[in-house]
Amino acid sequence: MKKRKLSVLLAAAMIAGTLAGCGTTAKGTAAQQSNGKDIVKALLPPVSASYQDKLMEYAKEFNEANPDVELQITTASWEDITEKLDVQVNAGSPPDIAFIGSNGVTKYLDTEMLVDISQYADKKMIEDYNADIINYFKNGDGLYGFPAYVEVQAIGGNKAMLEEAGIDWQGVQKNGWTYEEFREAIKKGVVKNGDSYSRYGFVFACSGVAAKDYFSIFVKNAGMPAAFDKDLKYTYTSSHMVPFLKDIRALIDDGSMPKELSSVDAGKRWNMFLTGQTMITGKGLSVFEKSATDNNKKLAANDGSAVEGSQEVEYIVLPVPTFQGNNQQAQGAVDGYVCFRGKDEPSPDHLKNVAKAAYFLASGKRAAETCQELYISPVCKSGEEAFASLPPMEGKNENNTKAVKNLASQVAEARPDIPADLGAKAIKIEEEVILPKFQGLLAGEITPEEMHEAIKKAAVEAFGEEGCVMD
Repeated sequence: MKKRKLSVLLAAAMIAGTLAGCGTTAKGTAAQQSNGKDIVKALLPPVSASYQDKLMEYAKEFNEANPDVELQITTASWEDITEKLDVQVNAGSPPDIAFIGSNGVTKYLDTEMLVDISQYADKKMIEDYNADIINYFKNGDGLYGFPAYVEVQAIGGNKAMLEEAGIDWQGVQKNGWTYEEFREAIKKGVVKNGDSYSRYGFVFACSGVAAKDYFSIFVKNAGMPAAFDKDLKYTYTSSHMVPFLKDIRALIDDGSMPKELSSVDAGKRWNMFLTGQTMITGKGLSVFEKSATDNNKKLAANDGSAVEGSQEVEYIVLPVPTFQGNNQQAQGAVDGYVCFRGKDEPSPDHLKNVAKAAYFLASGKRAAETCQELYISPVCKSGEEAFASLPPMEGKNENNTKAVKNLASQVAEARPDIPADLGAKAIKIEEEVILPKFQGLLAGEITPEEMHEAIKKAAVEAFGEEGCVMD
């Protein structure tokens, strides 16, 4: 089988602690056999609230429809999924199917263990998806998986606080806002007594790797929607990076964000939002509306499991501001099911079964039920049809629904043209240079200029000066 390298996924990955080798037993043979059945193994995280509870039902349905195949599912938490998957891949025994974010495909393509399923999947499977969406799982001519959903990563506000501050949140949902407008708006959300803050205007989770979200979501709106431009030159070396970093730092210096931002993790960020310690929070997801509503119901019922000290909150989806006159380029988390091979060559029949199982999990009723719980719409026709037959979501804020739909139309395009080797080098720079330097910037330890110089140095070493944007 011709080995290809890919570029597009890894934000929502998975792995289970007791994962046995999946893949193959001997070259040219189907993977493991059980009672004459071809075993297909999948490693899956808690994609939605009840997703893992339904997996046995899904596997049973698939196995009954395909009596010569046995789909075996192992579950894992979001916390340990990436590390465990990496261990399995490095050992040469990954699962046949894993759930990851599309921005990580490059990483696994570089291991030569991802499978180009374009020749094993039925044409109808591929045609079930809009080309713009399935492109996130492509690299060059290869297709390496099926998308489960597009989740817009934005920010979110407390409706009452936004209105108290005089912010036209409906206008912002519809038309967006510039950095300058955003900067002034979040100043109005601050409540302090002397040097003591009881409420910030904006808080983003930036502890550890979470800082990567802050950088990547916001930089898309500063004229750098991807790490490479269409000429495949590395973009973060651009002179536009410095004013962007200065703008990000200014929000802390204004007092609109905590000075200790680099220590705020996702849990603390959400706790601060529910307890009224910030007007706007990030990153924001559509499902946060449901999380806030569920907590409101617990408060009304005097349920002790409500977040301690929390107050009733109506969550409002808001776009990220745009910088330096650039247009909105929303961050789309396109996650889904990618297909792997082991050290040995799988048989074509086995790979057909793997493609069939991956598509099954990503489509139809499975896609509809998962997306409904996430407060988003399916991205395949079969999922849309199944979604239409589900009971409607109760109490959904239609303004948020429209805002997410609007942002989804502005998601930065997929870049299957970026070669895997370039993508892998960009990820290395992100992890080894951008993330630690950005943490330093947020903590006030380095300047925007110093961070930019560190990025340029690493990029020139990786791509050469001719491979970098030097404007």
